Amino acid sequence: MTNRVRSTAAALLLLGGTALTAATVFAQARGGLAYDVSQLPQTKGVVKQYTLSPRGEIDGLLLADGTEVKLPPHLSTQTAFALRPGDAVTVRGLKARALPLVDAVSVTNDATGAVVLDQGGPAERATTSEVVTSKIVAVLHGKRGEINGAVLDNGAQLRLPPHEAERFADLLKPDQAISVRGESTKSALGTVIEATAIGATPDRLAQLDARRPKPPRHDDRAPPPPPPGPRG
Repeated sequence: MTNRVRSTAAALLLLGGTALTAATVFAQARGGLAYDVSQLPQTKGVVKQYTLSPRGEIDGLLLADGTEVKLPPHLSTQTAFALRPGDAVTVRGLKARALPLVDAVSVTNDATGAVVLDQGGPAERATTSEVVTSKIVAVLHGKRGEINGAVLDNGAQLRLPPHEAERFADLLKPDQAISVRGESTKSALGTVIEATAIGATPDRLAQLDARRPKPPRHDDRAPPPPPPGPRG
């Protein structure tokens, strides 16, 4: 049983609880959903707004009638695509008796049929090691203006450490042809390549160093600054 399930079960007991059989089914559900979600209690409503985690991820819904629907943050992207404020939804999950609170296993958009389903913790995203040759469409920057990646003309995004981006600044320019070797991750939002080597052509790839360079050390033996001049 996950920490989330344990904490939820404890909260439900403090709030008055629900049927023991429902709690048992719920606890087993997060292990792989080898059961019918429709057995769980149903709540209907209209999405008023998302609730957010401290990291800004969607961790639930607030319905128009005040009901709070809890969802795990790893479903944030799926929730944003499937459910919008104003949508009528059907929620399946355990209801707290003393509060308008539902720990959801599934939320269905009544109009589109799209379903957000909690099947347990976030799965490891599959990555593929590959070499890609493309052309740079735009250069990407960090908050301080440092280059840390690029958008390629195949739609993928290239990411690399800023100190290495500085070393290969001549390659990281719009309309520049570039070859990249790295770990490619695909999701519903697109493809990102974490570069391990880059070059102008596939046969001229230079290995990247992911380690951040150490800041320069101050020489403790340097002479102290001169004293202030006499006051006039």
